[in-house]
Amino acid sequence: MAETTQRVAFITGISGQDGYYLSQLLIGKGYDVHGLIPCNAPGIGEPPGLNLHYGDLADGGNFGLLLDKINPDEVYNLAAQSHVRLSFDLPIYTADVTGVGVLRWLEAIRQHQIRTGRTVKFYQASSSEMFGKVKASPQNEETPFHPRSPYGCAKVFGYWQTINYRESYGLFACNGILFNHESPKRGEGFVTRKITRAAARIKLGLQDKLSLGNLDSQRDWGFAGDYVEAMWRMMQQAQPDDYVVATGETHTIREFLDATFQRFGLDWSQYVEQDPRFLRPAEVDVLCGDASKARRVLGWEPKVSFRELAQMMVEADLELAQREVSR
Repeated sequence: MAETTQRVAFITGISGQDGYYLSQLLIGKGYDVHGLIPCNAPGIGEPPGLNLHYGDLADGGNFGLLLDKINPDEVYNLAAQSHVRLSFDLPIYTADVTGVGVLRWLEAIRQHQIRTGRTVKFYQASSSEMFGKVKASPQNEETPFHPRSPYGCAKVFGYWQTINYRESYGLFACNGILFNHESPKRGEGFVTRKITRAAARIKLGLQDKLSLGNLDSQRDWGFAGDYVEAMWRMMQQAQPDDYVVATGETHTIREFLDATFQRFGLDWSQYVEQDPRFLRPAEVDVLCGDASKARRVLGWEPKVSFRELAQMMVEADLELAQREVSR
């Protein structure tokens, strides 16, 4: 019997939400998983099954060396300055990391393939924020982009560079246009996690108020654990392509507040304050994705519902808040 070679995956942004779920998925599938972390990243230790390497999308000087050393079969670029509101305060940094950082990886892979003759598959984490001021709803792979933030603009740059390298050099390069996806691993600066964490802490008397921006914006929210499976499925296809990944449902921030605070029998309107600091200079009002292509070609579909997602997150944050109380 012929020996099977273990597949090798390299994940940028491995210390983030998607990096966590994707690394666990790939380890479960028998991959040798490597991850990129910046030098100033909070320590995540060396989790079992992971090999961590230092690097930064704003530099890229060691990307070629890392590729030659690791020889990955698949590279998943999940790293970015991904906070939309913060991108207005740091537009140049966001453009460099979130946009040009993609180009640094594509060029490093192109040169690595010339040196080694090996094929490396590339996944780019594109975003529904590219649609911005939407031209049609729901949004699919043919919907024109109209980004409304430096983050969205940077993602559009990365998206088209990915397609350019696919068409110009024959790279196996995919864009996953992922709509909002959340989990208990979501960063505390993102609105869903701010809400679930605050609800649990308010219930236990650890917090009095929650400050938010626009409560009427509508988003298509799914579970990050479901969405990383779509990433992997894109990379298993015979030909590279681009796919929208979404649930096809929209909910307002108010609905997320309802789903969360109801867990504790609380009226969120008694605790939530609107703060202009959290409003964007240009707002994206409604995003709703049409994932028909992903369902048809990849055989993918979301498994966790909106309410199940909210409950999953609030239960995890309740456990964290209870630890605070017991200290």
